[in-house]
Amino acid sequence: MSTPAAQHVPGRTPDGGPAARARGLTKAYGSGETAVLALDAVDVDIARGRFTAVMGPSGSGKSTLMHCLAGLDTVSAGRVWLGDTEITGLRERELTRLRRDRIGFMFQSFNLIPTLTAAENITLPMDIAGRRPDPRWLDQVIDALGLRDRLGHRPSQLSGGQQQRVACARALASRPELIFADEPTGNLDSRAGLEVLGFLRGAVDDLGQTVVMVTHDPGAAAHSDLVLFLADGRIVDEMPKPTADAVLERMKRFDVVRGPSGDGHGAQEG
Repeated sequence: MSTPAAQHVPGRTPDGGPAARARGLTKAYGSGETAVLALDAVDVDIARGRFTAVMGPSGSGKSTLMHCLAGLDTVSAGRVWLGDTEITGLRERELTRLRRDRIGFMFQSFNLIPTLTAAENITLPMDIAGRRPDPRWLDQVIDALGLRDRLGHRPSQLSGGQQQRVACARALASRPELIFADEPTGNLDSRAGLEVLGFLRGAVDDLGQTVVMVTHDPGAAAHSDLVLFLADGRIVDEMPKPTADAVLERMKRFDVVRGPSGDGHGAQEG
């Protein structure tokens, strides 16, 4: 039985069961003969306390899947739950509250407010909601991400990797049930990208968070516990305990790699 969003304590989920799940999840854009089916009756469980990567060729539906699971996009058919709360059919105000209180987001663009300090950017969502952060948890997140000496800096005074660390801290600050990361290393060089992936891995291992990451990078996916492969709006395969080489080989089977030398540069967001 699903629990109404209003009955849920922010930041808490019952033990056991998936952090999120979908049954028959279908998303179509347009109608009639011109309709585009982005997701085709997808069934998926997102394991709690695990790091799940979602991969697929451009147009496979991976970002659409994340947006529907996060309540950022409506579904055409099927049902979606966050913990034991069914989110399909919730009104926009309820969805806004649910996203604010129970979900953290990281994006390829860091989405930091340039006039605010790192500390102010980290707590901004909770400030807007009129909620006070748990100081102990916030200190733990700041120290885990190595941001203690950067809290008074504005985004323009930070490197790209540091800005994404601030975005990661913002996603973690409210201790959400689930963190969605959409190509979080897409605008970073390889060293900064590895740092951020290490922090996400640590958020799962050391802080008990649940992370879902959309990526086209086999190296990034190798930091996860499980890779879900999408093609034509369906989950067509999965890989537990992935390695970069194994992911790259599996991607080739689904025509994800489109570069002329098979180096993966042709695979982009979709």
